Amino acid sequence: QRRSGLFHEIIRACKQRDLPIAGADRLRVGAELAVRDLLALLSFLATPEDSLSLATVLRSPLFGWTEQDLFSLAHGRVETHLWERFRKEKDAHPKTYSVLEDLRANIDFLRPFDLLERILTRHKGRERLLAQLGVEAEDGINAILSQALSYERNAIPSLTGFLIWAQADELEIKRQVDSAGNLIRVMTVHGAKGLEAPIVILPDCGARKLDVRDSILTHSDTGFWKPSADSQPQVIKDIIEEEKAAEARERQRLLYVAMTRAETWLIVAAAGDLSKDGSDWYQVIEKGMRNVGAVSHTYPFGDGLRYEFGAWDGPIVSAPEHVAVAPDPLDTLFAKPLDTVPERDVVLSPSDLGGAKALSSQLGLDEDIAMARGTYVHHLLECLTEVEPTVRHDMINQVAPPEGLDDALIASARQEVLNVLENPELSWIFDDTALAEVAVHGTLAGHTVLGTIDRLIVTDNKITVIDFKTNLAVPTSEDMCPEGILRQMGAYSEILAQIYPGRDIETGILWTATGQYMSLTQNIVREACARAHYLDGTVDAT
Repeated sequence: QRRSGLFHEIIRACKQRDLPIAGADRLRVGAELAVRDLLALLSFLATPEDSLSLATVLRSPLFGWTEQDLFSLAHGRVETHLWERFRKEKDAHPKTYSVLEDLRANIDFLRPFDLLERILTRHKGRERLLAQLGVEAEDGINAILSQALSYERNAIPSLTGFLIWAQADELEIKRQVDSAGNLIRVMTVHGAKGLEAPIVILPDCGARKLDVRDSILTHSDTGFWKPSADSQPQVIKDIIEEEKAAEARERQRLLYVAMTRAETWLIVAAAGDLSKDGSDWYQVIEKGMRNVGAVSHTYPFGDGLRYEFGAWDGPIVSAPEHVAVAPDPLDTLFAKPLDTVPERDVVLSPSDLGGAKALSSQLGLDEDIAMARGTYVHHLLECLTEVEPTVRHDMINQVAPPEGLDDALIASARQEVLNVLENPELSWIFDDTALAEVAVHGTLAGHTVLGTIDRLIVTDNKITVIDFKTNLAVPTSEDMCPEGILRQMGAYSEILAQIYPGRDIETGILWTATGQYMSLTQNIVREACARAHYLDGTVDAT
């Protein structure tokens, strides 16, 4: 009759006995413990300063910390945030730290569904949650995954947006258990309308109190506040009795719906007490069964009544043998081989058109280290351009470097960025007229090209493209500029010529190591770009 504690206990008991069950017809996603743990982990990933969410996650089955483990980490710390303390103590919990670092490294690249799937599959989150919370937790896990997919179809798939969306609404999923197949379905009578099943069990047919919960009562199109029971006038009592009588009639109609869902067997039970006036469903059905001749019967769990018709104890009639019917022949269209499918166009990047980039490996740096240092310099320039010069020296130390760089390389990269930003001859590159991190899209030799320009200055007559290069070995002239860089700048020039026809285009390199700006001749860069393509469209990697 309602989703009481019995409703959920039946589902839990069926799952404990490995019975095939479809679960609840309605599921409050946010109330599931497994969902709370997953959302707490996502909250921490979105905001590492959220110490409560981090503590919740560490104590959850996802990581399985004990109360003492968490107390030892959090108690007496001088750091403001729990994550700061945990990073200093990471050697004591290497597995937990590696999982959290892996997830933090991917939050900017994975959608909410992919991030949840990474937690549940790659890091065995589903296995750990089910091991501690039981198989009933699987419904909530699957529901939050479905909600993540639904969110991504209707909104920009950001982690913060998904958390706000999931926590702002009390998400309740109406599951399609009517198409659950050969499974046990636990549902209310309202939810069962229009459905049938060979066996229907009504376990909740005990006493239910008739109560009018509305605060406003209506009589002759006039509304009344319902006073307390000891101060109600007779007219109010009459209205309440009418409401109770209407509710009783509605429950009788629901009883009819419940009983007529059964095709073969109807099993009636009552959890809890029975009503003294015989108005509960159990006693109503019992009285009806006695009137039609039901007989006493001893069941394995106790005595009861049984009403039957037909030869229940007769021999089982075997079903007729199934005669295979040959399928209709397929149309000849499906027998024809598939025509050659044209190859999908490869999307090119201006920075991957081949040619040497002359990274600073010749100066004793490993190529991966040199690339990491260059990425760090780019990131610093991006972060500090809008920062006031007076606080720039303090802010630069707060931008975390990538792993693998030693203190000397970090210090040199930071000084290099400060030298560039404080050079008055380069201020025009970083003023308000310059656009930063501009995505461009065009075609070269019939191929789609996508790229990102570090700085773009657009005027009515001229387009200036500037790319930051962090090579420690800086060429002295454009003739000595590495081939790969020339091809990249040539690609930018060709694309911008398509976007801004008729305007002069200048390409240039800002060498951060020396703080010098080098303007490149258009003929040189476009000829270099042309060398990257054969007539068949492949890229020359030399």
